[in-house]
Amino acid sequence: MGLWSTIRSDIEAVFENDPAARSRFEVIFTYSGLHAIWAHRVAHAMYRRRLFTLARVISQVSRFMTGIEIHPGAKIGRKLFIDHGMGVVIGETCEIGDEVVIYQGVTLGGTGKEKGKRHPTIGNRVVIASGAKVLGSFTVGDNSNIGANSVVLRPVPPDSTVVGIPGRIVKRNGQRVGDRLDHTNLPDPLIETFRVMQKEIDDLKAEVQRLKCMASEEAQAPVREKVGAGCEDG
Repeated sequence: MGLWSTIRSDIEAVFENDPAARSRFEVIFTYSGLHAIWAHRVAHAMYRRRLFTLARVISQVSRFMTGIEIHPGAKIGRKLFIDHGMGVVIGETCEIGDEVVIYQGVTLGGTGKEKGKRHPTIGNRVVIASGAKVLGSFTVGDNSNIGANSVVLRPVPPDSTVVGIPGRIVKRNGQRVGDRLDHTNLPDPLIETFRVMQKEIDDLKAEVQRLKCMASEEAQAPVREKVGAGCEDG
């Protein structure tokens, strides 16, 4: 893909994912996520030419200006959208597919134990919500959603939703869960478990109450019989 095609696709990604975007002028001059991506594309080109120091300088200037740190070695696909972006960190060996959405405070990092490929590979059309941490050399499959503040430490199959600390996978018939940008309404399996347990507790309470009533009625039956017999004698 040529330079201008890449630039146009990056701008299109903003309009596709941000309902607040009003005009190309506003997007080009005010969106820090877009600026960070463009700076990274330049830095990555320098990095591939083994101009490592120059690449890091560009990366650090971009970090200072935008609050988004993307290592020059990271590989980024088409139409990445970084919304707001403050505090986003993307590691050196990270690979990001096409049409990915990343919100503020996200870290795509390593665990500090691996050598070589030590950062995650993010598939196509993945949404990573605010504050999520994806740590390690594994793959997050296509069409997956990572919930806000989740900590993902293991591979994620395609068409999955991950929530919690550590991240737990919720999969619904191999399909994406709801609106890909509705990252505030993701299911939490722990909460669902608590709901099931509460229902069982309520059912047990009702059964105990029923048995108590039956026992009370059985205990009172002889008394009623005696009272009734006395009345007949009278």
